[in-house]
Amino acid sequence: MPNIRNSEGLKITDWLPTSKKEMEKRGWDEVDVVLFSADAYIDHPSFGAAVVGRILEDEGYRVAIVPQPNWQDDLRDFKKFGRPRLFFAISGGSMDSMVNHYTANRRLRSDDAYTAGGKAGQRPDYATYVYSNICKQLFPDVPVIIGGIEASLRRLTHYDYWQDKLKPSILAESKADLLVYGMGEKPIVEIASRLSEGYSVDTLTDIAQTAFTAENNIDLSHLNPLIRLNSFEECVEDKVKFALNFKHIEEESNKYAAAYLAEPVGDRVVVVNPPHPKLTEAEMDHSFDLPYTRLPHPRYNGKGAIPAYDMIKFSVNAHRGCFGGCSFCTISAHQGKFISSRSEASILKEIEEITHHPEFKGYISDLGGPSANMYQLEGRLQEMCQRCKRASCLFPNVCQNLDNNHARLLELYRRARAIPGIKKIFIGSGIRYDLFMGGLHKTSPANLSYLEEVMLHHVSGRLKVAPEHTSDEVLKTMRKPPFNLFEQLKVDFDAINVKHGLKEQLIPYFISSHPACRDCDMRELVERTKRLDFRLEQVQDFTPTPMTLSSTIYYAGIDPYTMQEVYTATTREEKLRQRDAFFWYKNGGRPAEGRSASPSRQPGPKGKEAFRSKSEHVRFGGQKPKGKRKEK
Repeated sequence: MPNIRNSEGLKITDWLPTSKKEMEKRGWDEVDVVLFSADAYIDHPSFGAAVVGRILEDEGYRVAIVPQPNWQDDLRDFKKFGRPRLFFAISGGSMDSMVNHYTANRRLRSDDAYTAGGKAGQRPDYATYVYSNICKQLFPDVPVIIGGIEASLRRLTHYDYWQDKLKPSILAESKADLLVYGMGEKPIVEIASRLSEGYSVDTLTDIAQTAFTAENNIDLSHLNPLIRLNSFEECVEDKVKFALNFKHIEEESNKYAAAYLAEPVGDRVVVVNPPHPKLTEAEMDHSFDLPYTRLPHPRYNGKGAIPAYDMIKFSVNAHRGCFGGCSFCTISAHQGKFISSRSEASILKEIEEITHHPEFKGYISDLGGPSANMYQLEGRLQEMCQRCKRASCLFPNVCQNLDNNHARLLELYRRARAIPGIKKIFIGSGIRYDLFMGGLHKTSPANLSYLEEVMLHHVSGRLKVAPEHTSDEVLKTMRKPPFNLFEQLKVDFDAINVKHGLKEQLIPYFISSHPACRDCDMRELVERTKRLDFRLEQVQDFTPTPMTLSSTIYYAGIDPYTMQEVYTATTREEKLRQRDAFFWYKNGGRPAEGRSASPSRQPGPKGKEAFRSKSEHVRFGGQKPKGKRKEK
């Protein structure tokens, strides 16, 4: 870990080069890898492009980064480093570019948290596709390797909410040679090593955690076990076949030892190799301990703050992965179900280094991960985990083999608080309360200390949790615990407030329009939370993102595991009606600002025009809402 200094005390060569002039300052006449990213370049372990660049650099490769290249001019950004010795690496950024660009109602967002000044418009729709095609157009013989969230979650046939149709594997449309899915440290090093040794990219078909395409008639008999999925064309014709594909994909994503997957598309077949095992503690430490400056590149000086950086610059990531298995979440599909944790020493060292930052005022904004309280949690008997294919270790009940002892995490909190210069460490990541609650209406005294510790030392006055809904039917579809477990959490929370004379608030977050949620469920949500004396602040409208169970149900209309039909609000009218129901009941029977229709007058099939207003026209991005989605 380097000393964290003001950027004025660093040389331009402390960052990976982003221009030919910076490359020449290092004394290089060429680079081995050119990495294109749809995000601004922030040299921090929370940003994938920086991690991949530093990992390759540590292996002795010369790496350049081109952040947010201009794809609309003469393409000079794609040419400025010339032909790399090994390959182009492409990432669509820390978010899928379509989620980054559009709201749940497909309205274009006006800002971008991963861009200097929060400025929108610095990346194209489907950024990975666009960058990859440009690279192949300009340098057709140079290997193109795609990775990151966008590539990872589009590696096989997937539903695209923004085009409202199924799309084939991103490999079929991007012209890329190889896809790295998940957290890419291991596969990207192996790819670089093989290509450096003189192997051609078309021979790299046996690298774990990658996907490639081949002729449809290729012999795959040597791959064992192999699951042959329905073709893209079959999925387009039959939603049930698409749903069955998803079940296989999710199960293999969550297994300790996964099968190979093969999915035909046109005259090609996409083959997905099984993933690497989770990173060991030493491998995690190595990735986080590389010489990041932890600062945005100086090219952004004077261009405004980068919101995503401001949010995480004083945060510390303790682990990766999530075994919660929420049906609307992409974390396990990308980072995996099994938790990879850093050592306590590595985490404490990073916190100590942060205290030397000239802007640091004594407050760590977050110490956590995808779920804050999964640090170092795993199965008691690993052989049971190796046989398991459950998507969630918490649903429909907490796995009996799961060791959910929070003692190690609590000790980490205590040691971190004792570091000189630390005034307070906040837990900003989501907390899974079903991990430390001992069951419905019952709490283990030993594990209650986790909630107590967090409330006493790691909350700014408000603890945010995500029950997501109050309807048990909806929660079942979400793979979340029943709402009465949240009600018990509130009882414990209030008791701790009284015990210690605190005045902290419990802030719940909810989702509308999720599969299985009806208008009446939204009304019940507000009424039930009102009885608990909550003043709800917001509801997040469900956005179907690629490669999630919820998106599959949204498109196919059935649950792939039960093959039962599931009601889903799919039209803009239905989705807005659910959200408006929230605001209507939230305001005690008064319409929210800009609304005039009451829930009893919400439009049915014949009432669309009565639902229109200027505010709804604006919310739809200036476009008239369409009718029901056409069946494919």
